[in-house]
Parts: sequence; C-alpha cells; structure tokens
Amino acid sequence: MILVTGGAGYIGSHTVKHLLDNGYQVVVADNLIYGHYEAVDSRAKFVHADLADIISLQKLFETNKIEAVIHFAAFAYVGESVKEPEKYYFNNVIGTLNLLNVMLMHHVKKIVFSSTCATYGEPIYTPIDENHPQNPINPYGHTKLMIEQIFSDYEKAYQLEHIALRYFNAAGCSADGTIGESHTPETHLIPLVLKAVKGERANIQVFGTDYDTPDGTCIRDYIHVEDLALAHRLALEKLGTYNGCVNLGTGIGTSVREIITAAEEVSGKKCPVEYAPRRAGDPAKLFAANLKAKEILGWKPSYTDIKEIIRTAWNWELNRRY
Repeated sequence: MILVTGGAGYIGSHTVKHLLDNGYQVVVADNLIYGHYEAVDSRAKFVHADLADIISLQKLFETNKIEAVIHFAAFAYVGESVKEPEKYYFNNVIGTLNLLNVMLMHHVKKIVFSSTCATYGEPIYTPIDENHPQNPINPYGHTKLMIEQIFSDYEKAYQLEHIALRYFNAAGCSADGTIGESHTPETHLIPLVLKAVKGERANIQVFGTDYDTPDGTCIRDYIHVEDLALAHRLALEKLGTYNGCVNLGTGIGTSVREIITAAEEVSGKKCPVEYAPRRAGDPAKLFAANLKAKEILGWKPSYTDIKEIIRTAWNWELNRRY
C-alpha cells in the first residue's frame, strides 16, 4: 500500500487517481486545511491526519501495511511564507521529520517527495538543470531545500531511498473533468485568467511588460498535473535504483500574454487585463531542462501544447465540483 500525504490537494489528488488507475492500493492522509475531501478518489482509503500529530501518524502506520510514501503535505504559498515563516518551517520541515521518524520506526524507507523549482531561486541560466545552484529567495523554497538535505543525510545514516521531484508551474486538470484545481486563495495564473474570462474577477493583472522576453511579459514552464502524476508513479518505481533530485517541466516557456491569448481562444471569450508594474523577485524566464527525468524515470510530458493544458482547466472551471 502507498501512503500519499496531502492526497486531497491539487497535485496529490491527481496522483492518487493515477496510482489507483495503475493498480496500486492507496491510503491518503490529509488534514484538509487546504485539501478537499471531495477530491479524494473513493477507491482510496482516507485518514484525517496531521503530520504534527505523531500519535496519529503512528496509528496510521500500525493499521496499514505501508510500503512507500509519496509526500505532498506542505504549505505552499510563497507570499505567506515570507509573512509567516514560523508556520512554514514548523509544518513543512518539522512535519516531514515526524513523518520520516515514524516511517523508520515501521521500517519503511522509500519516499518520493514533492519539491519545487523554488529551491533554485533567481535563475543564473535557463533552461534550469539539476546542477543549477540552489539559493532560495523565500522561506517556502528554503523549507523544501532543507527537506532535500534531510533526505540526503537520512540516506547515509538510515539507508533512506528517496527521489525529490522539483517541478515548475503545475497546470491543468484531469482530462475526464472529475478533479481539478481549487485553491483558496487562488494564486496560479491559468485559473485566475479563466476566472477573469468567466467574469468572476474584474480582470487579470499582468505584472510587468518590459522584461527581456519576446512580448515583454514573464515566461514560465507550465506542466500538466497528469504528467506530474505520472512522474510520481515512475519515481516510486525507480526507488532503490536512484537517490536524488529530478526536475519536472516541459522545457517549453510560455509568456503571460501567450497564456491569456490561449485562454481566449479556448474559451471563445475576451479576458479583461490590467497592466501593473513588475513584482519584486519575478525572474524574466523560468523553465526546466528535463533530460534527467527522461533518462532516469523514462518520463516525458504528454501535454506540450499550452492550449490543450488550458482546455482541461477550462472544462473544470465550467463544471467545477468543489
């Protein structure tokens, strides 16, 4: 059985569905602070648990025959992490230590970790590969980098088998429309654009039009959530043959203006736009080198057309379930 922590969240719920579709038994642990119970596939076992509560974690491992863990449970709002670093260090780092220590108590030594390109900080070069220096510029990125280091130390001391997946901009929703992206507050560009298209927002703010990019707006690497789910399963199946980090991205950069244009084409509606000054800390370009994911995991993204990614997100927005 595979334990998925944070399995009621956006990427976690898609990964749970993918694992179940591929024959795995899954138990989901989530405190539902940001996750949605409605997003958890009914074929999975659900346990309301918090990584801060070691007793509940011990009970979880005692009552389920867990072979490996996929670890999503974390707070992930960059701006909030700057304002409330204690919340992030405690939940993300201490919570992970609690999880690892209970895992070791029960002789479970396999973990796939949801990391982030935020560990790299301001890019020195693009595309960003796994050898790029890691210099996070916010507490959220620091917590993920600390956890990666903890895994490395636990590998040496306790033979922990681990793969940290550093992904870029998660996007899209399940192709069948059953689960999707639902954050409160919402901070991701594509759902914000689609909400503006639907009239649920007055407009979409574009921060900066004078970047050194073809159309002057920031460029990011948008990776479909189902491609991320596939990568987590492939990483799970590679545990024991490789320890370390792997970038997940399409390797394709898409600008803010291109996202808006694609959303208008998919929806057939106009998106109201308000232009604003640059935000501090926003790099002009941020996209991945994904050769390592292809070589080590045997992974490649199936969604490489931004309009197809947005189409799945638009379908979800029109038929939202939670």
